[in-house]
Amino acid sequence: MKILTIIGARPQFVKAAVLSRVFSKMNGVEELLVHTGQHFDDKMSQIFFDEMEIPKPHYNLEINSLGHGAMTGRMLEGIESLIIKEKPNWVMVYGDTNSTLAGALAAKKIHVKVAHVEAGLRSFNMQMPEEINRILTDRISDVLYAPTQTAVDNLRHEGFDNFSSQIVLSGDVMQDAALFYAQKAEEKSILDRSLLQGDFVLSTIHRQENTDNPENLKAIVKALNKINKQMRVVLPLHPRTRKIISNLNLNLNASIIDPVGYFDMIQLLKNCTLVMTDSGGLQKEAFFFKKQCVTLREQTEWVELIQGGFNVLTGANEHLIVDAFTKMVNTKSDFSVNLYGNGSAGEAIANHLLKNTISYLSKVFFLKISQET
Repeated sequence: MKILTIIGARPQFVKAAVLSRVFSKMNGVEELLVHTGQHFDDKMSQIFFDEMEIPKPHYNLEINSLGHGAMTGRMLEGIESLIIKEKPNWVMVYGDTNSTLAGALAAKKIHVKVAHVEAGLRSFNMQMPEEINRILTDRISDVLYAPTQTAVDNLRHEGFDNFSSQIVLSGDVMQDAALFYAQKAEEKSILDRSLLQGDFVLSTIHRQENTDNPENLKAIVKALNKINKQMRVVLPLHPRTRKIISNLNLNLNASIIDPVGYFDMIQLLKNCTLVMTDSGGLQKEAFFFKKQCVTLREQTEWVELIQGGFNVLTGANEHLIVDAFTKMVNTKSDFSVNLYGNGSAGEAIANHLLKNTISYLSKVFFLKISQET
């Protein structure tokens, strides 16, 4: 079985590490990694390959710093040429980025099977580029690995039982990663230990709906400034967000640091008091490390966290953000509930994919024999 894995953004590096580790131990499985280059800053990309012990990508398309159309189009062109060259049985895509959509579309156009890890997630906000990417990717994928029952239900409500695609409740590979790498974080983290002292809020801001809307960004900055007076805010800041804040002449009072690697992020999660973010993945990672979360968005794909009281949505509303901080910093929850599987999603996905491939190739073989006789 030959797999062409498409990755380009931080969360995809983490997810791919889980599957790559499993694939490397399986006989008869070859995986080729394609890095689209979507995250091009060395601190946002190469550090993750080094830390996660992911093999160096076989191909790097180096496509970045473009608009959605140009970026996706160039990725589509580059990935298609690699599919034609390598002739994989599967193209595997993760999540909901431009790299995800380009990989799925390139494969489907030339009749190569697509496996989508983290399928079925919905925010029901079509203003989010990620929502468009995930819906389109799901629709053209052959196997949909849904991390939660909610994701499975979303797909069924959209009629996927009537399509040729296969829905699999796989569990969440991010849970696998959290369990596996948490043991290594203490040793491998290069974070300044002083950042971990005392109570602090771990915050991230990068979602386009916040960074590209001046009013939203101003409201979030004002809220974080108020919170920072009560509890120190540690903020790993994406280069793009830092530039926008500077261009708007906003004064952000927080412990601002450069983007961090995965082990550093684990250390921050382990030691923080509360998480405040507009990231999809970090909401889950907060849960994995038993931390309450305030999500600076109007919707979330992880509705089970809201329903369980582990997370609260505020949007970019200054007063709601501050109020949510006050509430959640004093909230205690039972984090023993099993929402995302038991840490074996990677093995479940790999074994299912291999079984599916063997079944398909057997059918092709016997069909060929019958036609010859």
